[in-house]
Parts: sequence; structure tokens; C-alpha cells
Amino acid sequence: MNHNGILRRLDPCAIAAFVIPLFVYLLTLAPTVTFFDSGEFLTAISSLGTAHSPGYPLFINYAKPFTFLPLGNIAFRVNFATAVSAGLACFGVYLLTIQLLKGEETPWQGRFGALVPRLAGVAAALTFAFTPRLWLQSNHDKPYPLLAFICAIIFYLMLLWRESYLEGRERPAYVYLGAFLCGLGTGAHQIMVLMIPTYAFLIWSADRRVIFRVREFFIAFAFGLLGFGIHLHLVVRALRKPILNWGDSKNLTQFLWNILRKGYPVDKPHRDLDLLWAQMNAFNIPHEFTVVGLVLLLFGLWALMRTKRDLVLGYLIALGSFLLVIVGYFNTPGEMIFLTEEFFTPLYLLSAVFIGVGLITLINEAVQHLPDAPAARLFLPALLFVLPLAVCLLNYRENDQHKNYIAFDYASNTLRSLPQDAVLFTWGDSGAFPLWYLQGVERMREDVDLPHTPHLVFDWYLDSMPRLFKNSRLYELPMDQRTSDGTLMIAVGEQYGKRPVYVDFSTKYSIEFKDFVVHQRGILFALQAAGTPAAPPDLDVWPLFSLRGVLGDRDMFFRDLDTGKAILIYAASLMESGETRLRMGQREAGARDLEVAASIAPEIRPRVAALLSANGVAQ
Repeated sequence: MNHNGILRRLDPCAIAAFVIPLFVYLLTLAPTVTFFDSGEFLTAISSLGTAHSPGYPLFINYAKPFTFLPLGNIAFRVNFATAVSAGLACFGVYLLTIQLLKGEETPWQGRFGALVPRLAGVAAALTFAFTPRLWLQSNHDKPYPLLAFICAIIFYLMLLWRESYLEGRERPAYVYLGAFLCGLGTGAHQIMVLMIPTYAFLIWSADRRVIFRVREFFIAFAFGLLGFGIHLHLVVRALRKPILNWGDSKNLTQFLWNILRKGYPVDKPHRDLDLLWAQMNAFNIPHEFTVVGLVLLLFGLWALMRTKRDLVLGYLIALGSFLLVIVGYFNTPGEMIFLTEEFFTPLYLLSAVFIGVGLITLINEAVQHLPDAPAARLFLPALLFVLPLAVCLLNYRENDQHKNYIAFDYASNTLRSLPQDAVLFTWGDSGAFPLWYLQGVERMREDVDLPHTPHLVFDWYLDSMPRLFKNSRLYELPMDQRTSDGTLMIAVGEQYGKRPVYVDFSTKYSIEFKDFVVHQRGILFALQAAGTPAAPPDLDVWPLFSLRGVLGDRDMFFRDLDTGKAILIYAASLMESGETRLRMGQREAGARDLEVAASIAPEIRPRVAALLSANGVAQ
């Protein structure tokens, strides 16, 4: 084997477009489980199960091999898998930028040869790498970077097909492979289909007569269906009963229920101009790439309109498709808009490509007015990397999660609070999913049952917990009579007296427990039947807690919505504990709890001061 020949064929710029982002992602990688969907994805990946609708079978099967690496815990390995997919997405930006610049004349060619477009490709890749959206998705388990990479490769295949076709050479294999990847990509997320109009336009615009090629159309459709076959994972694994088996797709009815996302609310809010504007702003180029990036994007689109107009129109079709469906059809309520921000990741990838073109377009104007001197040979290429460096510096601290143990500690503190063989009813996803990971993957506190209240309305979920619900009255309730409140109270009633019953902070403040007295135990609350002898709250569990990143570690800067909520739960629970201690006459301990609460959440300090003053405690 001629190793020297292989090395000569390697493209150092292509390697840099992947390796540099991956290196930075590893520096900022979350060391364990995080909030939101993380714990659920990790549990599904570890058990080769099914996550929430539509199941994410491609992401689960992609990440599973990484769980065998001898690196850290399972969560870290899956986070590493996501970082790799994000690096591949950046490589996709490089490929597309090089392809779009192919054949474009530039004053740089005489001075720098073929190096210029490659450097522009690296600059575009790094600019995309350091956007807050992709960076946030890269450092913990997320399917969107993998989806963006697949979208980029399909776009690249369509460009290769166009190039060969316009040169008189038929290469239908590019289209067939692209169709297969489209079907496969839906296993990462169904927003894959929003890119299909763009891919179809790239084919049709090369020759409008291709729409009459019925045979090739059906072959492409068959390849797409073959790729979509990744969803058979849901059926095959449902029959094996993995730890996490969302929707239990053991038959056609349940499979379609899962694929068609039937478990989500369908009520749409009334949309006014304020809501529409907020929904539109879920796609925000200036936020991701800065205002300079927006200007460069417009320059890139303008530059290619003269020579490669169809590619620009393809981008605009993708933009219209995403906005029409995500904003127009979804009509997401204001408090849930943040969920749709991640859907635009493939569109941000394409935007980065045109920003790369814009970089060269802008600097081309400058290079014509500079002397052909050695200093210019260094200065001009360096200008390409000003934007990615600026985007990196703007977003590094906010996306650095390498000390983010808050979700792990929140879950482990919760499990430490529970007595043997307890049952804990949870409410929000972030209050439940890290617990699922610690119990289902790390095997912590397997004696505890963790029913998730919003899921108690589904038979498939009750089936997954036979120890609790094998003979439950919940099965007898018609589906239209099942509510979170009602099913929770029935389930609590069935368990009370058999086992210690607890609820988390969110449940306690979401439901009125008329028939029970609620007793605090750290960040949890024990239920005791009304009328039983009063018992003092158990407040001595706090010394068992770890508060990394919450108290005393100000280097952990990362904060998302659910991390902020967890921190506030600690503060509110400590304040409640402090008030209780003061009422019990434990002035020193009560003051200590209140001071810690104020240290965690400074915004509650005025209320803490008022409580201390009302109880005669000197501050």
C-alpha cells in the first residue's frame, strides 16, 4: 500500500473543518446527563429502546456503539457521539462551500491558487460550529447535528448529480442515494421532509423534463422507503420490552400512533401579530451568526444569483418550507417556541455555506486594491477567520458545560431523599428524565418506582410498570376522561398504605392534595393522609445533597431554562425549610437555610430578609 499517495490525497482543510470543531466541543462537553430530553435519550440509547414520538431510531442506533467506548460514563459517551455528529455537520458545510465556489473566478487565484476556496470552506465550517444553536446541541445528546449532516450530504449529492447531468453524463445513483438518506434521515427527526422540496427543485431546475421519468421516480421512492425502514426499530424493540419503550409500537395501531405523534396536544393558540413575530424569531440569523454574518449571507446569495441562481432559489425554497410548516402550520404557543428553535439547524447549516461564499465575495473587493506583497499573503487569508473567531469568543462561556453536573446531582439528590421501596410521582420532563437515566442506566435505587404523571393517561405506559399498575383502576377510565390530575390521585390512592408515597416539587405545586398532608423532605414531599397525627417535616436530608454548580462553583456558567428551574427549586425548598425551622424555634438552622437559599437565588433575598426580621433574627 502506498501510504505516501494516500497522505497526498488527504485534504488538510477538510480534516480541519471536522477536527477543530470536535476539539472545541470536547473541551465544553457535558460530563453526564443534562436536563430536558437528555435522560430519556440516554435511557433509550442504552437499552436500544424508543424515545418520545417519533422515536428517533436513527439517532438511537447511531449513538449506541459509542456506549461501548472506555470513556467516562454512558452519558459522556453519548455526548461524545453527539459532538462527533456536530463535527460531521461542520464538515458538511465545508463540502458544500467548496462545491459552490467551484468554477468561481476570484482575484485570489493568482496569488494563492486552490487554497483560497478551501480556507473559505474551513471559515464557513467554523462559523457554523460556534453558533449558539449548534454548539448547544453538540455538547450533550441531541439528534439535530446528525440530521443536519445528512441534509448536507444529500444537498451535496444533488449538486454532484446536477454537475454530471449538465455535462451530459447520467449519474442516477446520486439521486437514489440521496433518496435513501432522506428516508433514513427521518429516523433522526421528521423535519427531514422539509428539505425535500429543495432537493426536488435542484433536480427539476437542471432539466424540467425529468418529471416524466416515471421509472427513475419509483426507484428513488423505493430507496427512500428503504431508508425509512429504520423505523422498524420501533416494532422490533417493542417486542423485546426495553427499559424505555415509548408508545409500545408492538402493532400497527401503536406504530402509527408513535410515528404520527398522536400523544401531543393538538389545541392551537389564537395567533396575533406578537405571537407570529415570536414564532418567526425562532429562526434568527443575527443571533446565530451576528449581524456581520447576516450581511455576509446576503452578499453570498447576491454573488451566486448571477452564476448559480438555482442554488440560491433552492436555499430560499428551504427557508420558505421551514417557515411555512414550523411557523405557519405548527402555530406553537409562546411558552413552547423555544422547542422549535432546534428544528432550524439544517437551515443554519445552509446559511453558513452562503456565508462562506459571502466572505470571499466581500474580500474579493478588497484584494483588488491591495499590493501583491508578502504581508498581503498572510493578512488576506487571516481575514476569513475573523468572523468564526468572534462567534466563538461570543458563545464559548455560555456553552461551556464541562462542569455541568446540575441535572445529575438533582436526580441523585432526589433518589437519596427517598426511603426504601418508595414510589415518587414526578411531573415535568426535566424532573423525571435524569431520574430515569440514573435508575435505568446507572442502576441507582432500583427499589424505587418513578411514575411520570403526564404519562399516566396512556395504557402503554401503565403496561410498562406492572408492579404499580397491573390491576389498576386507571385502565377502566375512558380515554376522554383521563386527566393528569385525576389519574394522579387515583394512582396515589392505590399506592398509599402499601409503600411510602412521595411527589416532587413540581407535582406539589401543580396539584391540590385535598385528602393528604404534604411533608417536606429536602426537595421532595411525602404524602400523609389527612387526619393522621401530625409529624414534623424531615429537614435533615440537606447534608446529603451535592450542590455543584448551584452553590460555590461560579465557574459553571451554563444556564438553560430547565437548569435555572432546578436552581430555583433548590432555593424555594431551602426557603420553605428555613421558614419551617423558624416556626419550630430552630432559629440558627432556619437562618442558615434561608441564607443558603438567598445565595442560590439572590432575587429572593428581600423576602429572606423580611422572614428573618419577622422572626427576630439578626442579619
